[in-house]
Amino acid sequence: MIKKLETNAIRLQMERSQYFEHSTPLHLTSSFVFEDAEDMRASFAEEKKRNIYTRFTNPNTSEFIHKVADMERAEYGVSFATGMGAIFGTFAALLNAGDHVVSARSIFGSTHTLFTEYLLKWNIETSYFQIEEPESIKSLIQPNTKILYVQSPTNPGIDLLDLKLLGKIAKKHNLILIIDNCFATPYLQQPIKYCVDLEIHSATKLIDGQGRVLGGVTLGNSELIGKIYLFGRNSGSALSLFNAWILSKSIETLTVRVDRHCQTVLATAEFLESHPKINWVKYPFSKSHPQYKLAKKQMSQGGSIITFEVKGGLEAGRDFLNDLVMLSLSSNLGDSGSIVTHPASTTHRKLSEADRLEVGITDGMIRLSVGLEHKEDIQNDLKKAL
Repeated sequence: MIKKLETNAIRLQMERSQYFEHSTPLHLTSSFVFEDAEDMRASFAEEKKRNIYTRFTNPNTSEFIHKVADMERAEYGVSFATGMGAIFGTFAALLNAGDHVVSARSIFGSTHTLFTEYLLKWNIETSYFQIEEPESIKSLIQPNTKILYVQSPTNPGIDLLDLKLLGKIAKKHNLILIIDNCFATPYLQQPIKYCVDLEIHSATKLIDGQGRVLGGVTLGNSELIGKIYLFGRNSGSALSLFNAWILSKSIETLTVRVDRHCQTVLATAEFLESHPKINWVKYPFSKSHPQYKLAKKQMSQGGSIITFEVKGGLEAGRDFLNDLVMLSLSSNLGDSGSIVTHPASTTHRKLSEADRLEVGITDGMIRLSVGLEHKEDIQNDLKKAL
């Protein structure tokens, strides 16, 4: 019988050792021993599926990958030291010099830098489309286009892309469709059912959920994952064993935590929408969101992130940040503690002003990652600062 996602998040574990531990142990070892010379030869010849060296595989990283892949209904995955490591490793494994990428313009700032400063070194160019104009994708596809890349919901605009439509476009034009699914988590959105080839997560965010460790993971079909795995294995981008152990344990409580995040953030969005000093609020499961119907169609809940704009522009936004008492000022998100970020001066500061405005990042935009505190305490801190 196929068990529910919440159950597998807890019960999918590595085989118990001779000590019959209930909680998964931490395997802090750089390498593994062999029974004899023939066992060693066969293992390196890949005639046996076993652990050889932790840069390749380790029981802790394998357990973490297995859990996330099960939640996403992916064939398998590859773990990385960070979310950006997963993004770079995925592109580096699949692209060749002279290839072309079509990407949504609304992506994480570091991913934009990867496209505009580093992939260009290998003559790999990127063409951007506006997320509200997905029909323009077809006009950007070239004979050498290999990948279609998006993030949904976007960072930090909290806009959505129609994953079913993107899947059809990618399939028709024989493109590899890659989705950054970080904001939704494997619990709220499973893009693979929309013909998405690969998904990427910064496990640092909601998967960890407590701001402790870094990690990343790419998931998808086994053929593509095999190529990405070999790149990671040979480039040395392995996930820390301690981090893998933490992340695997964190997945056990992911659904409970995210349910609480979503309940609190919806109430917080409603509070902000009614406040006279707020220009606008964006949250996927707020009826005021322009893509509310799409959010309800492809997500089970709206996630933990709200964006809003304080009236008065940059100065008013700065005063708001300085007057917060409980909420943290940080660049992270998906934490148990609520976090406020000013994207224009932090996560997306390397974008030109024109590029920021093009994706909706105004000087006064605030990104709020709603934590697990009581909703009244969160709202009281926001109210005082406003």
